[in-house]
Amino acid sequence: MLVDALLNANHRSPHTLAVDDGVRSLTYRQLARLASVMRDVVRHSTQSERVGIMLPASSVFPAALFGVLWSSRIAVPLNFLLNPNELARIVKDAGLDLILTIHHFEHLGAELPARMLFLEDLPLKRKSAFALLRRLPPAPTTNAQDTAVILYTSGTTAEPKGVELTYGNLHSNCVDTIHSLNVDPRQKILNILPPFHIFGLTANVLMPVVLGATVYAIPRFRPLAVVKTVVAKKITVIMAIPSMYAAVLRTKSTRPDSFSSIYLAISGGEPLPENVRAGFKERFGVTLREGYGLTETSPVVSINSLDICREGTVGKPIRNVEIRIAGPDGEALPVGRDGEILVRGPGVMKAYYNKPDDTRRVIDAQGWLQTGDVGRFDQDDFLTVTGRAKDMLIIGGENVFPGEIEAVLEAHEAVLEAAVIGVPDESRGEAPVAFVIPRRGVQVGEQELRNCAKRALAGFKVPKQVYIREDLPKGPTGKILKRRLRELL
Repeated sequence: MLVDALLNANHRSPHTLAVDDGVRSLTYRQLARLASVMRDVVRHSTQSERVGIMLPASSVFPAALFGVLWSSRIAVPLNFLLNPNELARIVKDAGLDLILTIHHFEHLGAELPARMLFLEDLPLKRKSAFALLRRLPPAPTTNAQDTAVILYTSGTTAEPKGVELTYGNLHSNCVDTIHSLNVDPRQKILNILPPFHIFGLTANVLMPVVLGATVYAIPRFRPLAVVKTVVAKKITVIMAIPSMYAAVLRTKSTRPDSFSSIYLAISGGEPLPENVRAGFKERFGVTLREGYGLTETSPVVSINSLDICREGTVGKPIRNVEIRIAGPDGEALPVGRDGEILVRGPGVMKAYYNKPDDTRRVIDAQGWLQTGDVGRFDQDDFLTVTGRAKDMLIIGGENVFPGEIEAVLEAHEAVLEAAVIGVPDESRGEAPVAFVIPRRGVQVGEQELRNCAKRALAGFKVPKQVYIREDLPKGPTGKILKRRLRELL
């Protein structure tokens, strides 16, 4: 199914540029041949059902991914930003004995219970040349329920959790997202997301192949490199997380017309701050269109497209996806009411790998996935995500979502980013506290920010304290790690 997509792209447009990372560029014909070589490498290197891939966004990542799938194995992309102990737990949980990687990550290998196979040591160029002279092997026989990829949502706990995504999950999400966005093969897509993250894997690796489009990959995110690539390659589609857009916005030398080629700019992975949305539109004339998804949904659930867009929301459900806003007892809530976001559709994961109890806790008998996110629909079926159910604070019996407080603080002209958590409070049960990163070169005090919150929020929602910091702990995609904020108190 997914390998078929690569073979179809090779058949339709063999000479179209598939991927370019600044060092190596591959047409679809060359990508298919290199993937077939990687298929043979995997088949001769391991008998394991699962194969690890530790590679950055690059031309070789899709070749390795499709090679693993072509060998009838399950691909396990690994987060190379984790420390060796965290990675070792994932490698052990997945039962890996082989990891396809490069020497840049050799320092991680010593503590991993698997063999690191360095691609630079393989005669890939020579083998690819020979592959051009032979007929490509057929795609493996798969069905929609077969597991294609296992993605680990976190490596920072003693119990890593692998999300099993099937061929049907991933292929349907690609096809339905393409339909909802109304994009075509002529697009030039910028890939600046790590491919071990579902957003990067689906949006910037799989979807372009299904589409037959061209990808320009930047292995390591740097704001000026993004601008340079957009201008030089006339990029038309960019899909990234808000913190990346914010970093580009902070560059001083970027010209207002640098993003004039952009046809579609999608923001996902975390809430989009209003100052980033407004700043990008004002400075570059580009509308950032927000979407929503999670690893367990392959990932896209809803999105704002060119034709259907409402700023401040995460759009409407993509084709074939159902969303229900549920109350505490699971009942569907009316328009305008906040509740847990439940999702059903072909993108919902198969299971948490080797964790049947965890799987049953989040997917019910009717196929509804409990996302743990809180949101609401408006009268036109646009979805707004208002917070995380587990992040919700209960203050004096009132439900308070940190996202509401964060949005008020981030609207202040001196604030770059804000994060709010709850702390125990003797009189009200819980109280909010805020962590704020000010804009570069700007001074702002705690009392000024508390006064800002008082003007916009009910008294019980005003942060008890505001901590001004130069940075905050973040994960590999730029999300603030709220679980680690408590360590800063």
